[in-house]
Amino acid sequence: MIRIAPLNPADATPAIAETLAGVKAKLGMLPNLITTFAHSPGALNGYLALSGALADSLLDAREREIVALAVGQANACGYCLAAHTAIGKGAGLNAEAIGAARRGEGATPADAALARFARVLTETRGNATDADYQAFLAGGFSPAQALDVVALVALNTLTNYTNHLAGTVVDFPAVPLQQAA
Repeated sequence: MIRIAPLNPADATPAIAETLAGVKAKLGMLPNLITTFAHSPGALNGYLALSGALADSLLDAREREIVALAVGQANACGYCLAAHTAIGKGAGLNAEAIGAARRGEGATPADAALARFARVLTETRGNATDADYQAFLAGGFSPAQALDVVALVALNTLTNYTNHLAGTVVDFPAVPLQQAA
């Protein structure tokens, strides 16, 4: 059920309309999540700023999508799972890697450590154990990359919770929320 309908760009303030035009120019479309965020200039601009900043993180696009998929599954967000399945394919993830990330697993030790750490941070609300953190580092990651994962978990939790509250209509190819074990 839609609780917060996407904002029609024609009804946006001039500043928000300009921001939406920039997003559309960059992506070639205006995802429903973005036009839902557009109701709140702070939410929209905060999301875009953090998303833009994390594009320069120490994790590459493929790794960022692994985090998004792990978090989206942990938070049962159908919208984000659909979006990040499509984006993940563009970042080099195949169907097997996408499924593994959603399960908090990976085809390589590094992918597994990353997906597991993202799931742990999400499921424990950031209260990872020393063993969780050491397993992440043993996967070949650094303390700086651990902070990038925390920031990505926060960003993806923001989108997951927004979609849950708003009832955002999925405008990417749908994927099943539940996976076979």
